[in-house]
Amino acid sequence: MASNCTEINTVLEHYYLSPFYGIEFCIGFPGNLLVVLGYIFCLTEWQSCNIYLFNLAMSDLIFLCTLPRLSYLYAHDKSEISPYWCIINRYILHVNLYSTILFMVWLSMDRFLLIKHPMRNHVLLRSRTAMIISGLSWLVVNVEIAPMIALMVDDIHGDNSSHCKDFASLEGNFNTFGYSMGLTVTGYIVPMIGLCVFSHQIADLLHAQEKALQRKTISYKRPLKVVASAAIIFLVLYTPYHLLRNIRIASQQSWAVMSECTKIYIEGAYIVTRPLAFLHSVINPIFYFLMGDKFRELLLNGLRKLFRIKDPPSEPA
Repeated sequence: MASNCTEINTVLEHYYLSPFYGIEFCIGFPGNLLVVLGYIFCLTEWQSCNIYLFNLAMSDLIFLCTLPRLSYLYAHDKSEISPYWCIINRYILHVNLYSTILFMVWLSMDRFLLIKHPMRNHVLLRSRTAMIISGLSWLVVNVEIAPMIALMVDDIHGDNSSHCKDFASLEGNFNTFGYSMGLTVTGYIVPMIGLCVFSHQIADLLHAQEKALQRKTISYKRPLKVVASAAIIFLVLYTPYHLLRNIRIASQQSWAVMSECTKIYIEGAYIVTRPLAFLHSVINPIFYFLMGDKFRELLLNGLRKLFRIKDPPSEPA
C-alpha cells in the first residue's frame, strides 16, 4: 500500500511547488521592487504609514529573491546541498511570514489613529515612533524564529545533513509540536486578532462620525475596506498553512498512531498550503498603493517623467 502513495510529495514538489514559486517571483518581485525604489527616490517626507509599508515591502522583496533557487531545486528534484543556504532560506522565509502580518497590524493601527486624530497629533503617528516600533517588530520576529534555526543546525549536524528539510519535518531536542503551536499563537493568531480588532474599531469610529455629522464619511471608507481586506486575506492564506503544519508535525510524534500513507497524505496537503501562504507577497503591493495617496501620486509622476524623457522631442510649430 505504501508504494502507491510514496511518490505523491515528489510529484507535488516538481509540478506544483516549482511553477507556483516561479510565478510568485515573476509577479511579486517587479511590484515590490517598484515600491521600494519609489520610496527611496520619490518620497521626500516619510510618515508613519510609509515606514511600515517600506519595511513590509523590503521583507517581501528579500523573501521573493529566494524563490528562483527553490523553484529550480524542486524542478530538478534536487535538495539544497549547502547547509548555509538552507538555513538562510528557511530563516528568510519564516521571518517574512511573521513580519508581514505584524506590519499589517501596525498599518491598521495607523489608519485607525489617523481617522481618530486627523491632525496627526498622536504620539503613535510620529515617524520616530514608527521607526522604533518597526525595529522592535524585527526583534520580536527574530526571537520567535530563533528556536527554529537551532533545530535546523541540529538537523544539519545529524545523519541527514545532505537534505534541507522544511520546518515541519525537523526533529530536535525539544518539543517541536509545542514550539509550532506557540509560534502559531504568537506569530499568527495574536496579530490576526489585532487586525480584526482594528477593523472593528475603524468601523465603529466611522459609524459614530456618520451619526454625528448626519452624512456618509465617504473619504474614510477606504481605510476600513483596506484593513478588512487584509484581515480576510491573511485569514484565508495563513489558516490552512498553520493548521496543516501543526497536523504534519503532530503526525510525526511518537504518540501519533498513523499509517505511512496517512502521514504522506498529510504532508502532501501541507505542501499544497505552503506557496498559498506566501501569496501575500504578490498581493501586498496593492495595499501600498491603496494606503498611501501621496506616495501613489509621487510614484506615478515619477513614472510619467521617466517616460517623457524617452519620448522624442516634438517638432516646433
